[in-house]
Amino acid sequence: MTSTTPSRRATIADVAARAGVSRATVSRVMNGLSTVEPAIADRVRTAAAALSYRPSETARNLSLGRTHTVAVVVPDLGNPMFQAILRGVTRAAAKDGYRVLVGDTQEKTAAEMDAAIEARRRCDALVLCAPRMDDDRLAQVVGATAPLALVNRIVADEAVPQVAMDYGQAIGLIVDHLEGLGHRHLMYLGGPTASASNRLRIAALDAAVQRHPELRINRLTIGAGLDDGWAGADRVLESGATAVVAYNDLVALGLLSRLRELGIDVPSRLSVVGVDDIPYARFSDPALTTVSVPQDELGVAVWERLHEAMEGRSPQGPLWLEGTLQSRDSSGPPPRRAR
Repeated sequence: MTSTTPSRRATIADVAARAGVSRATVSRVMNGLSTVEPAIADRVRTAAAALSYRPSETARNLSLGRTHTVAVVVPDLGNPMFQAILRGVTRAAAKDGYRVLVGDTQEKTAAEMDAAIEARRRCDALVLCAPRMDDDRLAQVVGATAPLALVNRIVADEAVPQVAMDYGQAIGLIVDHLEGLGHRHLMYLGGPTASASNRLRIAALDAAVQRHPELRINRLTIGAGLDDGWAGADRVLESGATAVVAYNDLVALGLLSRLRELGIDVPSRLSVVGVDDIPYARFSDPALTTVSVPQDELGVAVWERLHEAMEGRSPQGPLWLEGTLQSRDSSGPPPRRAR
């Protein structure tokens, strides 16, 4: 009777027995190491071919001390901005033979440090995207997880690859745009207080007031999501501001949704501007004025710099990328009474 049991896959022990060598010798040959005599190496390769032996990629990576995987930790995977950065990292890393493991800390600052260190243990390198942790904790993570790279967070250690969007430049574009339309009273809906890019935005607002002394800018810290923008609508209307500068597009879109429910016309009564130019921005009602951020480019650039560090090359210093104003229907002149 013919057996239907599938043939057993050859193991490293089978190759070692057939070639008359140790399993360690087979491992060295299969991993391409040059510490084995050529004649013995030929014998091992002949035995492996005869047995149709294929080494386990996982075991091979472990023996070489690498996984060909890089971890990317983000504060909120639901944010399309972070999704785009992740896409850029993933595509660029794939070209160099690396896969990506993703971690989402869900804007929980207390969870970031452990998440980053645990992710690094499983991978060859780490990308921290807009970490919210304080400088002391970040310094500990940097010391414990190299090689790593930072996105949208700049540290003094120039040995760390760093790529960031210049959100100060973005806010400058927005304020100049609104001032040019005639607005003199703005409201800034701020993001998480732990966000380094939020601090860049605030510094840019201060600089804008220096350039335009006639401007008045109220500030309200609300968060980074759609619900935060929706919840901030009443405070915006109470302020008397004629235009809103939102922390990001999600906040702006949430605000637009609530204003529409309240029957507030945008932009004839209130202009709304976001930052990031996420895919939904130009499909909102009205289409959202925002600053286009080179999102994929951020991901590609951080991978290129991280990969250089993984190969022992020194990083080139922080790379700052700039945005472009996308003027759409959500911004216009202030109401006539406010001019």
